[in-house]
Amino acid sequence: MTTTTPTPESEHVELRGLEFSYSDQGTGPVVLSAHGLSSSRAGNRALGLADFAEVARAGRRLISYDARGHGETPGTDEEAHYTWASLAEDLLALADHFSPETPVSAIGSSMGTGTLLHAVAQRPQMFDRLVLTAPPTAWETRAGQAGMYRTMADLVETSDPATLAAMMSQAPVPPIFQGLPGYPPAPDIQNGLMPTVFRGAGLADLPSLETIASITQPTLIIAWASDPGHPVSTAEKLHAAIGGSELHVSETQEDLFTWGERAAEFLTR
Repeated sequence: MTTTTPTPESEHVELRGLEFSYSDQGTGPVVLSAHGLSSSRAGNRALGLADFAEVARAGRRLISYDARGHGETPGTDEEAHYTWASLAEDLLALADHFSPETPVSAIGSSMGTGTLLHAVAQRPQMFDRLVLTAPPTAWETRAGQAGMYRTMADLVETSDPATLAAMMSQAPVPPIFQGLPGYPPAPDIQNGLMPTVFRGAGLADLPSLETIASITQPTLIIAWASDPGHPVSTAEKLHAAIGGSELHVSETQEDLFTWGERAAEFLTR
């Protein structure tokens, strides 16, 4: 099981015109960790999921950062800045900053997985190992999710906070998360940016399977079952496309808490 660790301090670095907030844990080769849509470093720690502190304890320097507009990182007011292809440029800037001479490993979660795949497509030489967790809707399953994001953006703009919170609390909870304390977490998006962030997410999709098939880095794919927003079918297609990749699907809530150990073992082989 994952060991409890002290909350890491927030540090900041200015890149691409923004001051990115990040946590720096451990020593060794750099591993970048990118969180999911509407989450943050703090949100992942609070929920206990997609928190990969175990990687730092395994002899790696773990850089976990808040994506633009999320957590403690300020945002911009352009929808296009929140597509996965655009967020990939932020990830690449962080890689250049923290490991200018040596390729990095990287972990993505949901939006972070989309970000990472676009970053690898843009500059494959920057990465040596990949961990793709909670792969999101993509390709033929993306249209419905994109429409939901546009609807959420409209609701945020037209509903008062209490009404919006009530509607979000009534959203169906995937079976694997039922009874999990703190789920669903409140969105950790900078004030006023939620409609822009959601609309940007609605414009995003994974690279084509043909592009993904060119990935040669050792890759671990970890999915959870029973969540239409993160269908196992995406993970299976990624696994089929990336030669030599490994796939693990969590069928139980207890198994979700093994992800840190699985990532650490894979990244330190």
